[in-house]
Amino acid sequence: MKKLSHIDSQGRARMVDVVTKQVTLREATATGIIRTQPQVLALIVTGQIPKGDVLAAARVAGIMAAKKTSELIPLCHPLPISSVKVEFTPDEATGTIAIEAHVKVEAKTGVEMEALTAVSIAALTIYDMCKAVDKGMVISEICLQKKTGGKSGVYVRPA
Repeated sequence: MKKLSHIDSQGRARMVDVVTKQVTLREATATGIIRTQPQVLALIVTGQIPKGDVLAAARVAGIMAAKKTSELIPLCHPLPISSVKVEFTPDEATGTIAIEAHVKVEAKTGVEMEALTAVSIAALTIYDMCKAVDKGMVISEICLQKKTGGKSGVYVRPA
């Protein structure tokens, strides 16, 4: 079993020392789902939610969140993020919006947390903008799909 990288030999939390790591291109893709009522999703897709363009706001929120991850998650390194893309795939039949974030950086540590944070905050933004019409929305299945770069190489979530 691998040791936890954020725990020292005395069991205390620590920030991982990346000074000897190589700068490489690192990318991560994360996904998640928000489930609402089909009629609420129709309002989102047609731009009829009173607070405005839900998906545009959620996209900007996800991008901003990725850039601020080190301020939100203890022990995360601040990173010079090169690119953040947040995409949405609504499915009106099921009342779901699939959320995908892809983050790139050239750095000494990866951007998995930034991609996961982007998905999480995009989903929370959708919830916030739509809670007046559906407080029962469910955010689920937030996970890392793929990461590349660095010493540990490529990770792809098994199908």
